[in-house]
Amino acid sequence: MNDTYKGIDRIGPFAYQRFAPTVPLLDNGSEPVRHKVIIVGGGPVGLATALGLARFGVSSVVIEADDSVCEGSRAACISRRSLQIVERLGALDQFLEKGLRWSRGRSFYREHEVFDFTMHDDPSEKLPPMINLQQYYIEHFLLQAIERVNASTPGVIDVRWNSRVTRFVALDAGAELEVDNGVEKYRTSTDWLVACDGGQSFVRKELGLELKGTAYEGRYVIIDIELPSNAPTERRAWFDPPWWPGSTILMHRQPDNIWRIDYQLRDGDSPEDALSPSRVQEFVQTHLDAIGEGHLPWKPVWTSVYRAGAMTLDSYRHGRILFAGNAAHAMPIFGVRGLNSGFDDADNLAWKLALVATGRANEALLDGYSAERIEAFHENAANAMRSTEFMSPPSRGFDLMREACLSLAKDNPSIAKLVNPRQTHAVTYSVNAGTPDTGFDAGPAPGSVAVDLPLDIEGRFLSDVFDFAAFTLLGFGMSAGRVRTLADLVAKIPVPVQVRNLGVVGSEADLFAAADEYEKILQSYGAADGCAYLLRPDGHVAARWRQPSVEDVWDGLSRACATVFDELEESCHS
Repeated sequence: MNDTYKGIDRIGPFAYQRFAPTVPLLDNGSEPVRHKVIIVGGGPVGLATALGLARFGVSSVVIEADDSVCEGSRAACISRRSLQIVERLGALDQFLEKGLRWSRGRSFYREHEVFDFTMHDDPSEKLPPMINLQQYYIEHFLLQAIERVNASTPGVIDVRWNSRVTRFVALDAGAELEVDNGVEKYRTSTDWLVACDGGQSFVRKELGLELKGTAYEGRYVIIDIELPSNAPTERRAWFDPPWWPGSTILMHRQPDNIWRIDYQLRDGDSPEDALSPSRVQEFVQTHLDAIGEGHLPWKPVWTSVYRAGAMTLDSYRHGRILFAGNAAHAMPIFGVRGLNSGFDDADNLAWKLALVATGRANEALLDGYSAERIEAFHENAANAMRSTEFMSPPSRGFDLMREACLSLAKDNPSIAKLVNPRQTHAVTYSVNAGTPDTGFDAGPAPGSVAVDLPLDIEGRFLSDVFDFAAFTLLGFGMSAGRVRTLADLVAKIPVPVQVRNLGVVGSEADLFAAADEYEKILQSYGAADGCAYLLRPDGHVAARWRQPSVEDVWDGLSRACATVFDELEESCHS
């Protein structure tokens, strides 16, 4: 992105805090301490990775080139799946308190509404399908979570502001880096380097790696404005509007009366001209006049230019260097898969890197991170590319097809479905999914995300009892003897595993649900008494069994950790 309004002190009520660079203790220009993990990039993905590692007791250093959180809305739509991740990171309350919940979107062709979609939003569910929240708030709330973590475990996350990696050398056992913070240039080293340094990743370029895929020619201007509008929180899209013909316009409400407007540059429009104050004034006023809000006072607070692309690295692991977020892949904004994909990267990577870095799992587990997240990229990209080709046609042929679709959509609901922006959703992994899956006709299959359901009248949900700093072996109505046997097994395994047994009040379970809720949970999981699910720390199902044996659980954990626990093999199979 090429953005303006750099160095701003405030957007609405949000005041930027500027951080001084940290000068670590040095010995002849080098840090005498070798770090377990260094994360390059202190945006949402880097901060989320650091928080995820800290859940497992793994310390990290975050090196961030800027002196504060980002400027402008940037990634502003957070999905339910990302909110599940944010809950594990300890920042959910702040996200929900400040974010604006929404589930509806409307699309217009010229002056007519042609499509209206509503995402599933059941009040009984724990989390909304989507919230709008500016990225500067996202980073701010993650930093507050880091402060809380450091208050209980001092120094587990060391965020170093205004610091830039100027050179690094990849080694078989880690990396050596040179850092310049404007006060001191120093050398430091790490066992593992995680590159979360964005679309222009320095780490990626230094290794000579390139993103491969599709880069679209169309450009979009992003304009954040402060506007005291009472319009509802929903996604609105205008195709070829009469007041700005030949373009597509998107508009989203954000907290603090900040509205985000994205619009497509037309042929012949230059990005530099589009960002000029006079052009911004002309476009925004024209648009607001057209939608009936031109009488309201407004002012621009941030602008940028964006080019859509769906590109990825061939691998997200290169020895002891790992890539996540925009350093690993690029996503179009349509369908809000950018930061949401980045949160999934961090969630998948953190527990795997923590187990490997502490010697509890084989390094092959990190190859699984790369394979799973590249699989997710291709699924996301397929949907995002279809949305992008509709929102910003790459050729005259696509343009004609879209024009025909939009002109017919108003009176043809089946055609109107083609206007659907295909919002992001949780991904099901097919690789490293765990043990063979047999005997289930329903419920979340291995690789998919566990279903979260109400547990009792006290307002607890199933996810409230999962330990996401560990694997969870969730049993349904298992006998006390079976639970003890499985608990004895997992106690001998070096990776953390909690065993929970769900049942109705009065049963042998240690976790209780009301009878009605228990039946609903059994139905949703396709389960019956005696069944068990093995859930990974990122909430994905690793394996499930009708009547799990010790051998089953040993095999499921071995597969999920890409590690053979040799010392248990003989006892498990005897």
